[in-house]
Amino acid sequence: MSNLEAAGIKWHPGFYSAAELEFLTNKDDLEFQREYNLSREPIRMDLLVIKKLSAVSIQNELGHLFRKYNVIEYKSPDDGLSIDDYYKTTGYACLYKSSGKATDQIPAGEVSISIFREAYPRELFKKLENTGSIIKEYRPGIYYITGKNVLFDTQVVVTGRLDQRTHSYLRILSHRAKEEDIKRFLNEAVRLVKPGDKSNVDAVLKVSVLANQKIYEGIRRERNMCDELKELMKEEFDKVREEKDREYARMQEDFVKISEEKDRKYARVKEAYDTSQEKLSRIQEDQAEMQKIMSGMVKNLMASMELTAEQAMAALKIPDAYREKCIIK
Repeated sequence: MSNLEAAGIKWHPGFYSAAELEFLTNKDDLEFQREYNLSREPIRMDLLVIKKLSAVSIQNELGHLFRKYNVIEYKSPDDGLSIDDYYKTTGYACLYKSSGKATDQIPAGEVSISIFREAYPRELFKKLENTGSIIKEYRPGIYYITGKNVLFDTQVVVTGRLDQRTHSYLRILSHRAKEEDIKRFLNEAVRLVKPGDKSNVDAVLKVSVLANQKIYEGIRRERNMCDELKELMKEEFDKVREEKDREYARMQEDFVKISEEKDRKYARVKEAYDTSQEKLSRIQEDQAEMQKIMSGMVKNLMASMELTAEQAMAALKIPDAYREKCIIK
């Protein structure tokens, strides 16, 4: 995949949709608030806030830590996850906790933090452990963080280590998605026919196809693929192709604009150069004419006063810089 294609992948919308699909079993018990505004200014971040609408238990293991208010931070495969990112997310949760209309309307005990990232954050966990935090793997790929310095119930979800059988929605949000994860996702996706669920499938598929186009093309060519899967992938490939065509058209338009601007700048520079050349030519002509006049004066003075060339030029007070040009043969 080219750098241009990689830069064009919008991972967060795909993650938001994958999160909703992950918690499909408790769909009616949760409210998903995308790109939550943290203040009236506003401070708008790529945060997903999931509000649990009742005391019901979340069946998906990713939600076992959930409280009433759940701040979700997603780091795309191209992003790092440093200790500063961890504290920044904690800061977002603090802002969210303080955003209630009344004092302590959102109790700290009813707020949780979940940070999602594909790769294992080894350096982050090491720094947290050095400051007294305890890292415990609750389930494959799900790490709980506890300790005196932890303000809210916190988990880090390493999507690349999640159980393959139950978390294909998140596992395929990767530059290196595995074929078996993609096939499992596709087989589950064709059964989701409700408009909202289908929109989420399309959003996840769009991101995953962009990031793993060769794998999807290989799957499409398999003979034993059912018609429903072929149609699902055809729709998404068509959408991706249309998006690339639009992006190419925008690039072409930008290229034309840049070329036209360069042509205009070149024309201005050439005009200025031509003008300066004309001025230089006039100056050179004036200098040649002046040289003729001075030479004539020197010659006349030499003839009338019987002076040498040097004496005549000295008498006429011709500057030294011009005397070589006034030599009389």
